[in-house]
Amino acid sequence: MATRNGSATWTGDMTTGSGQLTVGEGAWTSGYSARSRYAGVLPGFEEGKGTNPEELVATAHAACFSMALSYVLSSAGHQPTSVHTTARVHLRLLDNGPAIQQIDLITEADVPVLGQEEFQDLAKQAGASCVISRALGGVPQINLSATLHS
Repeated sequence: MATRNGSATWTGDMTTGSGQLTVGEGAWTSGYSARSRYAGVLPGFEEGKGTNPEELVATAHAACFSMALSYVLSSAGHQPTSVHTTARVHLRLLDNGPAIQQIDLITEADVPVLGQEEFQDLAKQAGASCVISRALGGVPQINLSATLHS
C-alpha cells in the first residue's frame, strides 16, 4: 500500500493567524491563511497571501483527472498528445459552516484520430476512475466539461 504525505503548521488565531504547508517530503512549501481561504465566503475576510486547502484540492483533482484521462485514452488505443485540466472548487457558506458544494473540471485534450462522442465517453470513464474524484464523493456536484482538439 502506498502512502503519500503532506503536513501543515498553523500559528495564531483563525482570523489573523497563518500557516506553512508542505507537499510530500518537501516537494513544495507555501504559506496559507484564512484570508486566502474565506475571502468572498465569510464576512470580514479579504484576499490574503498564500494558498489554501481548497486550492490544493483543486490542484490535486486537476492533476488526477488529467492522469486518469490520459490512462483511459491510452488504454482505448488513443495516445493523447496532451491533457490540460483546470479544477474550480466552489466554497460556500452553509448553516453548519463553509463547505465545498461544487467542483468544475474543465479539460482540454489533444488526441489525434478520435471522434467527439468516443472522447466524451472516455472522459466520463476517467471521472469515474480518478482517485481524487472518488475521494470527493461527498461533494454534491462535480461538473465535467471536456474539449477535444485533434
